[in-house]
Amino acid sequence: MNRYPLWKYLLIVFTIAVAAVYSLPNLFGETPAVQVSTNRQAIIINEQTQSKVDAALQNAGIQTDGMFVVDNSLKVRFKDTETQLKARDVIENTLGEGYITALNLLADSPEWMAKIKANPMFLGLDLRGGVHFTMQVDMKAAMQKTFERYSGDIRRELRREKIRSGTVRQAENSLTVPLQDAGDVQKALPQLRKLFPEATLNSDGSNIVLMLSEEAVNKVRSDAVKQNITTLHNRVNELGVAEPVIQQSGADRIVVQLPGVQDTAKAKDIIGRTATLEVRMVEDDPAKLREASEGNVPAGYELLSSGGDHPETLLISKQVELTGDNINDAQPSFDQMGAPAVSLSLDSAGGSIFGELTAANVGKRMAMVLIDQGKSEVVTAPVIRTAITGGRVEISGSMTTAEANDTSLLLRAGSLAAPMQIVEERTIGPSLGKENIEKGFHSTLWGFAIVAAFMVVYYRLMGFFSTIALSTNILFLIGILSAMQATLTLPGIAALALTLGMAIDSNVLINERIREELRAGVPPQQAINLGFQHAWATIVDSNLTSLIAGIALLVFGSGPVRGFAVVHCLGILTSMYSSVVVFRALVNLWYGRRRKLQNISIGAVWKPEAETAAGKE
Repeated sequence: MNRYPLWKYLLIVFTIAVAAVYSLPNLFGETPAVQVSTNRQAIIINEQTQSKVDAALQNAGIQTDGMFVVDNSLKVRFKDTETQLKARDVIENTLGEGYITALNLLADSPEWMAKIKANPMFLGLDLRGGVHFTMQVDMKAAMQKTFERYSGDIRRELRREKIRSGTVRQAENSLTVPLQDAGDVQKALPQLRKLFPEATLNSDGSNIVLMLSEEAVNKVRSDAVKQNITTLHNRVNELGVAEPVIQQSGADRIVVQLPGVQDTAKAKDIIGRTATLEVRMVEDDPAKLREASEGNVPAGYELLSSGGDHPETLLISKQVELTGDNINDAQPSFDQMGAPAVSLSLDSAGGSIFGELTAANVGKRMAMVLIDQGKSEVVTAPVIRTAITGGRVEISGSMTTAEANDTSLLLRAGSLAAPMQIVEERTIGPSLGKENIEKGFHSTLWGFAIVAAFMVVYYRLMGFFSTIALSTNILFLIGILSAMQATLTLPGIAALALTLGMAIDSNVLINERIREELRAGVPPQQAINLGFQHAWATIVDSNLTSLIAGIALLVFGSGPVRGFAVVHCLGILTSMYSSVVVFRALVNLWYGRRRKLQNISIGAVWKPEAETAAGKE
């Protein structure tokens, strides 16, 4: 009646052992490390790279706690952060160009655990420390950039059709393209409708008017946020940050959290910068330039200054011919004079546009404009000597090697659909994160201790078995979270503490149902069996309703709410297994083989007063 077959005991022992193995890495903590990765496909990080770094560190008198290569990345451990900082400088100087050297924290668990994917849980920003940014997307600039792209596409299409047009005029949600006559309008209109299926195009005499619906405008804004999130992911990956949080917050804001980042200045510089590259034409007419310098800037142009040792003021067209959206790759390099430069590789569309642009403007100047944090600067403005085809472009100017590296990283990571502004910035130090971990651990520990003491006092031996089952529940939950490589935050710790209180409810129900059967005069062995059977339906109902609430939080919540919901839902599932299956196994082991069981250590079994009085008579 109260016996499990051997296979079921073995299965329970196996699940507990697996949970223990995957929970253990969380006890080893983390150690400072330097992570070396590459931003070039041609460079492979292997044992030769490891030997080179090892020799450089030994020559500098810096001791390591081990190093290893994994996933084309070299990771070097150190005893303290001071040694870590010294080692980073040595490694950067040794490897040179093409490598990304970042400060990081690595799990200090044994290598055999890492081989079976037994790694510690990632800790969130509030537990590990790091930086938090809230960035607002400039939606007006997103629409402006979209219409600038439309204008460039319209001019190129009309040029292919050999249709002459005037200056494209932009309104809030429309573009007006002036043509010479109605015949040109009828010729151009079908081609432009094919080119812009998402827009409405109508003729207004000798003009073509392109308008975007409210739905199309909302899609442009939504796509701008999504593209910026993708670009930020690419930039964060270049920094080598584990488990970053980059998500939309509201209609036009993006939250960026980088747990464990020690080099916060570098992170802010890369994340906060909004570098995009635009190719525009330069107006070299001296009269127009002189007039613009006196304050009378022609419509459709702006005055920009070039950097370098010999800066000059240029009159640049606002019409964007090519953007960073067409960049496939960007790598730091050196020009023919040996100065730092950035080599660009364009996609097929970008290469075609660039070839047509240079072929049509031989002898004219073309400006490479880098827009960073709302400021535009001309990187270089060369004279087009011949058509440039093949999609390979080099931009050079007065830039240092570090600036060439950063510029190529930003361009390679992708173009932002719209500029962003940091509206909130928080830095959480490791000491504060450590304090949060200690407080969360102590609250969970004391909660467990109080619950365990109550169960043992009130339910005696059955309460002791309940406490062991509760311990396995914590083990299962931590093991699953570690195997999933989930990110644990303070709300997650709160859900863990809540799970303890909810999990013990099932054991209370089982013990009380066994007490009821004993009060009714049922023999102890049968009372145990009936107690588990009758409590099961109630346990399922109560946990199912809690699980539905947790799933709702998981689906509709965001950020910390989702972190709480994940731990909450997993805790419900593990508690049903531990409080019923594991608890029943312990009870069966202790009482199941006693054929003449007389009583159960389950505390005082109070009988109803009427029954007690009848017994006395």
